[in-house]
Amino acid sequence: MNPAPKRLRLGRESRLAQSRDFARVRQQGQRLVLGCLIANWQPLPDGSIPKLGLVTTKKIGGAVQRNRARRLLRESFRQHQHELTQPVDLVLVARNSIVGKSFTAVEKDYLAALRRANLLKAAEAGPS
Repeated sequence: MNPAPKRLRLGRESRLAQSRDFARVRQQGQRLVLGCLIANWQPLPDGSIPKLGLVTTKKIGGAVQRNRARRLLRESFRQHQHELTQPVDLVLVARNSIVGKSFTAVEKDYLAALRRANLLKAAEAGPS
């Protein structure tokens, strides 16, 4: 039988909220630009919870476009958070090209960025 599926939640404990955390990840962590996003990450000690921070600037568009970009990036992280090789603080910056993209296109860019950064487990790499 299959083991019980992992819960795909994204609660408050899984979010970066303070500007000093964003600044720490951007200054001390690693960076990768791919497709419609920029990924900044910093490894955490084993046993920690992966955390996500999102940045959407007014260059993307109005509030509707920015909120949609945040929702798409947050959902990509939520669905694949258990496939990370190690816990990380992850800051995703939406680029202008995210406007008008479907969820599958954003998810594809997100997974490609994590694969290139060697942050995804090989067996659970997801759709190509």
